[in-house]
Amino acid sequence: MGDIVIIRPTPIKGSHIKSKTMRVLRMIRDLRHENINNLIGIYLKPEPPHSLVWEYCSRGSVEDIIKAENIKLDWQFKVSLLTDLAKGMRYIHSSPIRCHGNLKSRNCVIDSRWVLKVTGYGMTYLSEVEDFRIEKSLEDLLWVAPELLRDPILMAKGTQSGDIYSFAIIVQELIVRGPPFNNSNITTEEILRKIQKPPPLIRPNVSKQDAPPQAIQLMKQCWAEPPNMRPDFNQILEQLKTTIQGRKTNIVDTMFKLLEKYSSNLEEIVQERTMQLEEERKKTEALLEKMLPKSVADSLKMGKRVDPESYGEVTIYFSDIVGFTTISAESTPFEVVDFLNDLYTCFDSVIQNYDAYKVETIGDAYMVVSGLPERNEERHAIEIATLSLDLLHSAGTFIIRHKPDIRLKLRIGLHTGPCAAGVVGLTMPRYCLFGDTVNTASRMESNGKPLKIHISWTLRDKLEALGGFDIKYRGDIQIKGKGLMKTYWLLGKNGFDKSLPTLSDDDDK
Repeated sequence: MGDIVIIRPTPIKGSHIKSKTMRVLRMIRDLRHENINNLIGIYLKPEPPHSLVWEYCSRGSVEDIIKAENIKLDWQFKVSLLTDLAKGMRYIHSSPIRCHGNLKSRNCVIDSRWVLKVTGYGMTYLSEVEDFRIEKSLEDLLWVAPELLRDPILMAKGTQSGDIYSFAIIVQELIVRGPPFNNSNITTEEILRKIQKPPPLIRPNVSKQDAPPQAIQLMKQCWAEPPNMRPDFNQILEQLKTTIQGRKTNIVDTMFKLLEKYSSNLEEIVQERTMQLEEERKKTEALLEKMLPKSVADSLKMGKRVDPESYGEVTIYFSDIVGFTTISAESTPFEVVDFLNDLYTCFDSVIQNYDAYKVETIGDAYMVVSGLPERNEERHAIEIATLSLDLLHSAGTFIIRHKPDIRLKLRIGLHTGPCAAGVVGLTMPRYCLFGDTVNTASRMESNGKPLKIHISWTLRDKLEALGGFDIKYRGDIQIKGKGLMKTYWLLGKNGFDKSLPTLSDDDDK
């Protein structure tokens, strides 16, 4: 399907259309080349000015392409456009109209097949046979050659060397992707004054990094001050070939290459993003498994509901740091955080060697359980009892970074009994334990002593039955909410040869 024909607002001033003018218009209309925009005819209004009708090009002008930030212009793309422009201008220079006379990026239009076509040609030729005037704004004069700016009569007619200068300004626009003289810090009036009356000789500033050296050299040749020093379009086309090392300059081929490159790049991006997504998924799953027991986390990842569950017997560990309030008062918040992070990172590494699950840490309080969510028969008592000895050993060798002279005193309480557990919350889900066993284990800790493992009679009976543990009777202790309870000290285990910290005899009562 051909391009749509619309009326371009190119005014023709005059009271009537003479026969000689009509012959010129027919001559312009008969010009045919793949890189010039076809003149369809003239639209006669009841009163002048009339309008010329040109073939419609859906991609807009080169000026529009330069301003469109969403269109990527690599050097091969730019050379394709410049080659089309040079071919169109070579045809115009060899035609009866001889020159364009008003060439600028706005007069270089692009059709739906990305072919550049020169439009607006022939107006200077019409001015020779009829009293027509091409009205130019101050900005339009930036494309006009210096010798034409100095001679209004010559500017009205146009010259081939003047078209070469205009071509050089379009090259500058494409290279820097900006308007003419866009790097100048002076006004348009000052630029035109300096162009008309050098020295100094003023031209647009173009960085050597913006284009191949051959292209920049060609541009400078085209805007040379002496008109006879400028190359013609045959020479320009030959030099354009050298800037792309003989590769094809067809814009369609260029577009296909860009699409292939984009498709390949898109596949790489999709693969990279997929790998990143997989890595983030693994990180999320690892974090979820750290926040919740693995079996519970696996159920949640599969979208299954995690119902609360009751356990007939588990063993719970509680501990806190004796004198933590004093240490905190004498430390900065950052030092307290670093201290607890160091300590509980050490404890976490120890727990990995046991069948136990760290439930939570609240301030200096540390809670661990064995026997849930995976039941382990009688082993929960052995696991927690041995773990408490190991943690006590670790606490005895632990050094507080900002207070190395202070000895860390851990107080530990253990208890065995029934328990219920389940996931609570959606935004920050937590695996929580409920029941009297939790409270009793906490009471064992709070009623214990520094560097001691205080255990209940239920855990003592369990460990005695299993054998291998060194346990000492403490006595009947008044426990809040429980009354008098027989409690014991866990002192060691057969085969556990790690040293345990001790206090003075006065504290061991």
